[in-house]
Amino acid sequence: MVQGYSTKLIKIFKEKNIGIGSKIKIIKDNEIYEGILMPRIEGDNEIIIIKLENGYNIGIKYNENTKIEKLGEVNISKKPNPIQNFDKNKPTIFILHTGGTIASKVDYRTGGVEASFEPEDLIAMFPELAEIANIKSKLIRRMFSEDMRFEHHQIMAREIAKIANEVDGIIITHGTDTLHYTSASLAFMLEDLPIPVIIVGSQRSSDRPSADSAMNLICAAKFIARTDFAGVAVCMHATTNDDFCYILHACKVRKMHTSSRDAFKPINASPIAKVWFKEDKIEFLMNDYFKKDKKRELKLKDKFEEKVAIVKFYPGFDEKILEFYEKEGYKGIVLEGFGLGQVPINEIDEYTHHNKKNFEILKRMNEKGCIIVASSQTIFGRVNLNVYSTGRDMQSIGIIGCEDMHPETAYVKLKWLLGNYEKEKVKELFKQNLRGEISERTL
Repeated sequence: MVQGYSTKLIKIFKEKNIGIGSKIKIIKDNEIYEGILMPRIEGDNEIIIIKLENGYNIGIKYNENTKIEKLGEVNISKKPNPIQNFDKNKPTIFILHTGGTIASKVDYRTGGVEASFEPEDLIAMFPELAEIANIKSKLIRRMFSEDMRFEHHQIMAREIAKIANEVDGIIITHGTDTLHYTSASLAFMLEDLPIPVIIVGSQRSSDRPSADSAMNLICAAKFIARTDFAGVAVCMHATTNDDFCYILHACKVRKMHTSSRDAFKPINASPIAKVWFKEDKIEFLMNDYFKKDKKRELKLKDKFEEKVAIVKFYPGFDEKILEFYEKEGYKGIVLEGFGLGQVPINEIDEYTHHNKKNFEILKRMNEKGCIIVASSQTIFGRVNLNVYSTGRDMQSIGIIGCEDMHPETAYVKLKWLLGNYEKEKVKELFKQNLRGEISERTL
C-alpha cells in the first residue's frame, strides 16, 4: 500500500513494485538520493518522502525528469529491545506519557505510526537516554492536548506527587497545543517541588522531515541529569535548527507559532537555560532559579474552580456575553483587553451605549463576589491600569491588573487560587509572585 501519494506516483510505484518500506534510489537534477520510501501524511502528494541512512527524512519533488529505481526491501525483522541495567552512578528519570507524537515510530510494513511507551522501546528509539540516566516510564493518558481538561492536569500532578521522592527528575511528554496551560497548572499545583519536572513536546511527527522529538527529549534528560534545577519547566527547540533547546519557565512560556520547531517563546522573561544537543554543554541564562533538595517536602494543592473564564474583547463586543457569566454565577473572569489592559466601558456617543452596559455588568459582578482581572491581548509587556482614565475606572469597580502575566497564565492562576483559598486571600495572592509568573522587571 502506497499511502498519501498522487495517482501518477502510485502508478509509477506499482509498475516498479515499490511499496512503503522499499529501498529506492531517486535521481533528480544530477543528484542521487537513496533511502526508504515513507508514507505521506499531509501536504503536497507529489513530494516523495524517503528516510536516509542517517535517520533523517527528506522530501523530493517529483517532475518529469525524476528517475526512480527500486533497490530492494528493508529487512523488517524486529530486533530485540536493549536490556536496561540499573546503574547506581546514574540519576533515575521517570517519563510520564500523556500523548503527542514524541514516542512514535513508523512501521515500515504498514506505513502506520505506532507509539511506544515502555522504557526499552524508548531506549531502542533514543539510545542516548540510557547513557544519560536510568529510565522508567508510564502511560497515564493517550490523547490530543486540545482535548485536555484540568482534571487531566490533576492526574499528572498526583502521579508526580507519588514518585517525586523516588526519582531524580520527571519528563512529561505532551501535545504542543495546550502545553503552556499544563505547565502553568503544574507549577501552581506542585508547591516546593524538590526535583525538576520538564515538559516536552514535538512540533513535527516522527514520520515527517525535521522531526524534533528526539532532540527535545534528550535535551530534557541532559538538563535533569546534569544540573541542580528544580521546579516545572518546558524544553523545546530554541531555533529552527538542531543546535540547542531552551529551558523555559512554566508560567512565562507560550506557543507562538502553529508549526515551527521554535514555536515556544519566553513571554516577558528570559529562558532559564540553553541545552546543546550534540555538545556536552548547558548554559544557565539566569541565576535565581529554584534548586534541587531531596529533603524538601512537596505540597500538592490540586483543586481548581470550574467557574472561571477568559473573555476576549473586540470592537463591537456584545455585553450579553458578560451577562451570561453573571447569570451563571461565575466566580472569576480574566478580561483579555487592549493595550495596557483597557476594555470598552466608556459611553461617548450614540454608538457606544453597549460600553456603558459592559461597565455596569462588571460592577455588578464584582459586587456579587466575582474576582475580575485584566490582561492584555498584546501578550508582551505589562498591564497598567493607572495610565488612562479607563484603567482607573476599571480599578474603581475592583478590577485587578495582571502585571506581566499573559492571559492563559492569569486564567490558570485564578482558577487555582479560587480552588484552594478564600476569596479575600485570592485577591491578595493574585497580586503576588508565587511561581515566577510575575516578573519584577519586564523584558
